[in-house]
Amino acid sequence: MRAVFHPSLHLAMKPMTDKNETQATTEAEGPRNFLRDAVAADLAAGRITKVITRFPPEPNGYLHIGHAKAMCIDFGIADEFGGFCNLRFDDTNPTKEEQEYVDAIRTDIRWLGFDWGSHEHFASDYFEQLYEFACELIGKGLAYVDDHSADEIRSHRGTLTEAGLESPCRTRSAADNLDLFRRMRVGEFADGAKVLRAKIDMAAPNLMMRDPVLYRIRHAEHHRTGTAWCIYPMYDWAHGQSDAIEGVTHSLCDLAYEIHRPLYDWFIANLGIFPSRQIEFARGNITYTVTSKRRLLQLIETGRVSGWDDPRMPTLCGLRRRGVPPEAIRRFWKDVGVAKRENNIEVGLLEYYMRNHLNKVAPRVMGVINPIKLTITNYPEDQAEELDAVNNPEDASAGTHKVPFGRQLWIEADDFMEDPPKKFFRLSPGREVRLRYAYFITCNEVVKDEAGKVVELLCTYDPATKGGDAPDGRKVKATLHWVSAAHAVPVEVRLYDRLFSVENPTDVAEGQDWLDNLNPESLTVLSTCFVEPVAGQLGVGSTCQFERLGYFCVDPDSTASKPVFNRTVTLRDAWTKEQTKGR
Repeated sequence: MRAVFHPSLHLAMKPMTDKNETQATTEAEGPRNFLRDAVAADLAAGRITKVITRFPPEPNGYLHIGHAKAMCIDFGIADEFGGFCNLRFDDTNPTKEEQEYVDAIRTDIRWLGFDWGSHEHFASDYFEQLYEFACELIGKGLAYVDDHSADEIRSHRGTLTEAGLESPCRTRSAADNLDLFRRMRVGEFADGAKVLRAKIDMAAPNLMMRDPVLYRIRHAEHHRTGTAWCIYPMYDWAHGQSDAIEGVTHSLCDLAYEIHRPLYDWFIANLGIFPSRQIEFARGNITYTVTSKRRLLQLIETGRVSGWDDPRMPTLCGLRRRGVPPEAIRRFWKDVGVAKRENNIEVGLLEYYMRNHLNKVAPRVMGVINPIKLTITNYPEDQAEELDAVNNPEDASAGTHKVPFGRQLWIEADDFMEDPPKKFFRLSPGREVRLRYAYFITCNEVVKDEAGKVVELLCTYDPATKGGDAPDGRKVKATLHWVSAAHAVPVEVRLYDRLFSVENPTDVAEGQDWLDNLNPESLTVLSTCFVEPVAGQLGVGSTCQFERLGYFCVDPDSTASKPVFNRTVTLRDAWTKEQTKGR
């Protein structure tokens, strides 16, 4: 076996053996799964002495919730077994890759809670080595330069039941192929004029083995290597060899790459390089979500969303802007587990983990998003007071804060009905309710405008019920949140919901488009909302719970005069309940 490790690595790996194939496990916490068992078995059998994994994103877009699963697996397994995980940018397509994406990927990985330390690499670091590997295959008669176009090569590949057609270029001598390949490198030929192909078997049952393309000509500037190269390796050629160069012991990847594994093994065998072990797992598909970069880009380009970080997007930057805690994402993927079969995971489960974490850490504040004025007629006009409000009932150490109270308040319009149905227990004429942290109030009169719309509620309060309890023991059936009108901070609130209205957005009937499945109510902007003063002082990215309304996050669009709050998630899964009505 030829050693081609990256100079910064110090790794010993013993040759594969069929002896001692025991399924050993580690003492580290975490559910057993076939990936952990395979790694543990390799260590126990002495095949490897240190675990090295890799997370290999292509810098041609932003990371999404599916990438988070791969990160949790790649970084998690390496950490569990005392190894490390390389961050490697597979940057082999100069026309689609940008430094912007490199920077964004680094930010997203760190935000999710992982760190690659000094182990950052790029496929472009290995362009010279990959070129030498290709020359070696040519010299062995295992690769050749083909003059056919991409369309012609595709049409000659054959089908699952019919063998492909061998290219006439297959019979070129090694010397001629080496000469042509070197001329390709120095820019003698135009884009698409020639490619380098592996010479394997055009009748192979696995179409991946039918003389796959290794290099194509592309006169384009690379974000790191500039114009030094005009031939670029295909992903399948660069990926496995980069693993070998870095000494990656376990290449953990999407189930879609299972069919690619025989090709990667063929490269390893014929080059005699480090045998990184590929193990596939099923990707994490989530209902009401698309994660295809092509589709996500289409949403942006057609103006359906505002950008990669639109809070409705499944991108990590979008989830971060929405206020989704990274701890919830990690816990979600940990508990979902690792499978070998594709499945659809309910998005409601992810939302459960979001609520569960935010409930523990998010401070409580009061905000009114659909305001109606309430005046306490027997409360002195020139009086104001401060009441104690609990910061987080789930965390006693979080303490309290002061919330101002006065004669005029804002309450939710939905908390009042002039002619309520039987099970409506909130405010209505003649009914007494509790104001959170404050007093019992009774609605005495309703003020309407010329159109008959209720614009103000005239109420009285009981001074003896300060703090929310009556000394005579009488009870009320509802507690309302509120904001003092004199102290209220005006804010904009953006209510985000699921971007698509169906579980599988790409499952469309003939003649329909997947974009037809967009949820027209995925964003509602409320421009006249109010929050208590402490909420108005929260910085961008801060999360909180608007009592009784949901969890919210301060958006970067906020200004000093008007903060903007994004709803991260509701307090309850109202969507599923609504969707199952009548079933």
